[in-house]
Amino acid sequence: MARSSNQKQKILYIEKMFREESDELHALTVAGIQEKLERLGITAERKALYSDIETLRDILGMDICSDKNGTYYLASRDFEFEELQLLADAVACSKFISEEKSRALIGKIAHLTSNFRANELQRSVIVANRVKTVNKKIYYSINKIHEAIENGRKITFHYFNYDIKKRKIFRNADGRYTMSPYHLAWEDENYYCIGFYEKYNSVSNFRVDRMEDVEVSDEPAIISEDFNLAEYTRKIFGMFAGKETIRIKLRFDNSLTSVVMDKFGSDITMHKLDENNFYISKDINVSPTFYGWLFQLGVKAEIIEPLSARNDFVAFIDSLRDMY
Repeated sequence: MARSSNQKQKILYIEKMFREESDELHALTVAGIQEKLERLGITAERKALYSDIETLRDILGMDICSDKNGTYYLASRDFEFEELQLLADAVACSKFISEEKSRALIGKIAHLTSNFRANELQRSVIVANRVKTVNKKIYYSINKIHEAIENGRKITFHYFNYDIKKRKIFRNADGRYTMSPYHLAWEDENYYCIGFYEKYNSVSNFRVDRMEDVEVSDEPAIISEDFNLAEYTRKIFGMFAGKETIRIKLRFDNSLTSVVMDKFGSDITMHKLDENNFYISKDINVSPTFYGWLFQLGVKAEIIEPLSARNDFVAFIDSLRDMY
């Protein structure tokens, strides 16, 4: 058999066929593989194709199955289709990823399954009309933050909000912010940089999509060996840092056990208070977002102590009532 100039590429094309053009509902025949290869200028004998399929199984570990009709398909992949749907949905829902970038990422995720299922995946995930960031430089910022964390350096950046005309209004009249980044965290559908902020002499967080011109400083970061990301996010409500962290005793109706575990973690200790209620004691960073979370639970939740926190919550409610 005369070998074509593309002969060495044969097994790579066969691998591509199985990954892109086969699944449980779309099998390949040996004759069909032969025909596709011939269109690419590659000749192949049937016996050689059987050997190539075995090579893909043995060397690459491809889960190529055959059925009773003598056809072949790729039965399993690194990601199940349902897992790819979860990843694509997470990208589509992420407010810190722009619509343009979301579509590009979902397209890349779709390449991890067959062409048939890729089309299904892209049709089923809705990106348009979702709340999305307009800051397309966020990926540059993320890379710089990771670089600083890995090298134990501070970062500097500008930080902004938007006015009613959607124009950027930069904060901090002194210019750039400086902080020691510890972690990047995804919370409340936004991406946050958490680290030590010297101006407040405490751990603070900044929304990454509001950070601009992020640069890695030559200064070594101020590292806190005691910092615990999971514990920090449990104390902070809505990633809104309050003035202080205090130990608060909270009463909850028994129907709210899942709500409490969702917020404070499955390892939270819940104590029986009476037949209808339980209580927890937790260090909480007191802020308006904490009061707002508590308020939505109505009479099923209550601050037991300290008295100062009860009084502050009453003042918060009174301020809303006075406004209306």
